[in-house]
Amino acid sequence: MHHYRNVQGDSGVAAYETGPDYIRVKFKHGGTYEYDYATTGPFHVERMKALAASGHGLASFISKFVKANYARHET
Repeated sequence: MHHYRNVQGDSGVAAYETGPDYIRVKFKHGGTYEYDYATTGPFHVERMKALAASGHGLASFISKFVKANYARHET
């Protein structure tokens, strides 16, 4: 996994990993969630990848638009 840069310093995201059709997001508290094309949708997954790479806005995007629409959760 890649360390999430957390540009503003207040994100709950710790790290992320991307693949061709998914992103896995590790939160500081709450485990790791996988979002994929089939469950979350290609638009949201690709937007999350871009936000993860920029280090800004990923947790907010998830809480506003994706919510509990994840494929898998690991504690």
